[in-house]
Amino acid sequence: MKVIEVQNLSKIYDLGQVGTGTLSKDLNRSIARLMGKPDPYATLAELNDRSIKSKTNMVYALKDIDFSVNQGEVLGIIGKNGAGKSTLLKLLSQITSPTTGSIKMKGRVASLLEVGTGMHPEMTAKENIFLNGSIMGMTRKEVKAKFDEIIDFAGVGKYVDTPIKRFSSGMKVRLGFAVAAFLEPEILIVDEVLAVGDAQFQKKAIGKMQDVSKGGGRTVLFVSHNMASIENLCTRCLILNNGNISFQGGTKSAITHYLKKENDDISSDLLKIKDRSGTGEVLFKKFYLENESDEELETLTNKNGGVLCFKLECKQNNIENVEVGFSIHDEQDVMLTHVKTSYQSFNIAKMNKGEYTLKYKIKPLPLHEGTYLIRGRISSKDCEFDWPKKPLARINVIHGDYFGTGTYKVISNSKFLIKGEWQFDCTAD
Repeated sequence: MKVIEVQNLSKIYDLGQVGTGTLSKDLNRSIARLMGKPDPYATLAELNDRSIKSKTNMVYALKDIDFSVNQGEVLGIIGKNGAGKSTLLKLLSQITSPTTGSIKMKGRVASLLEVGTGMHPEMTAKENIFLNGSIMGMTRKEVKAKFDEIIDFAGVGKYVDTPIKRFSSGMKVRLGFAVAAFLEPEILIVDEVLAVGDAQFQKKAIGKMQDVSKGGGRTVLFVSHNMASIENLCTRCLILNNGNISFQGGTKSAITHYLKKENDDISSDLLKIKDRSGTGEVLFKKFYLENESDEELETLTNKNGGVLCFKLECKQNNIENVEVGFSIHDEQDVMLTHVKTSYQSFNIAKMNKGEYTLKYKIKPLPLHEGTYLIRGRISSKDCEFDWPKKPLARINVIHGDYFGTGTYKVISNSKFLIKGEWQFDCTAD
């Protein structure tokens, strides 16, 4: 049975305006909607593509979206920042209204979109639980029956009579999720906000969502940039790109499609990456691989390792105490490890205008053969200089007799290689 049906859904935002713009625009839109006509300003709007300069202030956050979700299904919604994921969830949660199209939903909806969603800051945790229950149409007796489970799952037993405004962001997320999950909505909508919680809570939350969908037959919509979480939880996915659905299908196929597109977009000129944060005083310009003889490499062998080279561009003089870090991720963009210059007391004391090359030698490279992503960040103690939201590079690692014995066999689901020393003590008589 279909519990969500979305047809021809579009949402236009007038950039720089509060709400939808002027009163006259709102009236014209309302009249057009009553007469069954299209939005009179839709032809002026552009797709929300941040890689090109806009010619108008009106953009489609979403355009012509069509999909449906069955009861008990867990739908993953994937897309880069600005793709329209949060807008879609806000429309489904009735926080904002669509410009065109229709949304049909069957059953009660609980949403966790932002830290503190649905919580009144001046009210205590206990009061907020009962408030949310009454909003969802539950009796006080029904909420009371779930109260202890909610408090226990959220781990806020000591603070049940404390106003929410005094909670940390992690505590708010734990309580908000517990309320949304345990008050038994037919449809549960969860945004990336779970990333605020610690790893243990994220694992608990995903387990609860699995129980909700499989055991309770309830429907879950889940947005995340963590592909491992998407793969573990979701039965089907859709990918949003610049406000359009670019793919719908099985979870593994969707993840492969999304990561391939992300990897195809990796440029050798890192200055072309537009989605990045920081002051820009020091930037990643190029990434490449070398061997110990300073010869560029296309691939690395795990036995010989190699040198990871980061070309940096400094835009100002007298930039002090620069820290560079990088992380290695698998093909699903799950971080495997990360390193910073400060971890090994390597100090870049001062930089002036110009180009610099920072190299990191790894030998041997304790990774199985496969494809890996490199991400990077440049900062100092008090300032962030450059944090590209896309990977800096995609590297390939091949097997190279890591143990030097020729007896090792590749195990496909293993990520790391370790080389220690065996010791066997015989204590038998």
